[in-house]
Parts: sequence; C-alpha cells; structure tokens
Amino acid sequence: MLGPGTSVTQQAMMLLADNGATAVWVGERGVRYYAHGRPLARSSRLLIAQATAVSHRDRRLRVAREMYRMRFPGEDTTNLTMQQLRGKEGARVRRCYREHAERTGVTWNNREYNPDDFSGSDPVNQALSAAHACLYGVVHAVIVAVGASPGLGFVHTGHDRSFVYDIADLYKADITIPVAFDIAASGSADIGPDTRRAVRDRVHDGALLDRCVRDIRSLLLTPTPSGPIDEQWLDDDAENDSVRLWDEDGEELASGRNYGGGEVDF
Repeated sequence: MLGPGTSVTQQAMMLLADNGATAVWVGERGVRYYAHGRPLARSSRLLIAQATAVSHRDRRLRVAREMYRMRFPGEDTTNLTMQQLRGKEGARVRRCYREHAERTGVTWNNREYNPDDFSGSDPVNQALSAAHACLYGVVHAVIVAVGASPGLGFVHTGHDRSFVYDIADLYKADITIPVAFDIAASGSADIGPDTRRAVRDRVHDGALLDRCVRDIRSLLLTPTPSGPIDEQWLDDDAENDSVRLWDEDGEELASGRNYGGGEVDF
C-alpha cells in the first residue's frame, strides 16, 4: 500500500508488476482508496466465484443471508427473506445508534446525509459520514488487492462499489459508529480530519485488513451454508499463474496450443 508522500519510478512499478506484487494507492494508513495495480491473486478463481454467486438467485441469497448472519451472532438467518433481513438490520442499526448516544451523551435524532452539503448536518452525522467514507476506502483496497470485483454486490446492487458497501456494513457497528459518536462527544472543531485520524488508528490497531480478507474468502468460497471454506485458493502461487481455455462441456484446456488439427483456413 502506497500512502501519502510515496514516490515511485516507472521502472519500480514495472518490477512490481512483473513479479506479481500489488500496488494500491491509499490515504494515510490505508484509510482512503485511490487506485490500484495488479491484484495479489494470480488466479481469477475468487472473481469467478463472486460472479457465479451473484448471477444465480439461490447462491446470491445464500451469500446475502450469510452477510446478515455475520451481523447477528447466534441467530439463524437461513429461512429469512431479504425483506425480513432488512428489517432486522434496520432495528440493529437504530439500537446501535441509541446505545452509543447514551454512552457518549450525544443527542441523536436520525441519520442525515447530504453528499453535496457535508456541513449541513449535525456533528454526529458529519462524523458518521466521514468515518464511513474512510471505511469504504479501506475495504475497497482489500477487495481489489485479493482480485474480487468492487461492483458485484449481493445486498447492494447497481453501483460500481456495491460489494464495497456489502463488506463495509459488516464492520460499521464495531468501528465507525462508536468512533463517530466519540468524535461528536469530544466537541471537535474539525470533525472531518479528526474522524479520519480516529478511524485510521482504529483500523490500524484492530487488524481489520486480515479480518476483511478472511470474511471475503469465507463468503465467496464456501459452497454451502454449512460447507467448509475452500482452502485451495492460492494468493500468489507461481504454479497457479496460468491461462486456460474454456470449453462448453465444463473442461479447461491448455492455452498456447494450436487446436486446428492441420491446415485450417480462417
């Protein structure tokens, strides 16, 4: 991850790319995502698993239910509809806001967010907006680093960061919501920067990057609700750095070969 103040030559970037290393341009301590180069994963297996799951109703529903289950420890979400899950999530978030308002003494009315007028909200809503934006940057960086698509979401859809919002929602109650209420309670005169620094420290101290990678793998590579995580996914194994040819019978053939079987005119 290349943060503020980093200088890098073209030759250095070529060397990174040739050796399969990933470069992600981020804010301080990874709080914001700006751009990335080649992902860490040599294989497209994780991306294919994601595209396959999001393209089939039952598989997409399983992943979406699992995302909600991760937010409700000890509860069975297997047979709940998306409408029921959205209702449970809404109640959980409202309860979370209320608990932190009581903990910090911050007055809480409701969530207000206007992307065109950051200062038009009250301090706690400003802090929430800033904190969530930081979290989105961190999650975005992780998603592209492991070779998944930020746009193929399961709960969210239709946006180029749909999967970013899916994954980030797993951590808001633990990270960004308490941080935002703490900043609002502190009486900060510079809420945006203060919130970003607080989230930066919380992310750095809480091993969020490792947790995020594990959660993405668990969601995309577990074939059934009760199945084990597929541990055969390889991050950077040189043996997995190969291109195959797809066949409609489900086979994969070696590339770099002529399958014409003789003189063929095209």
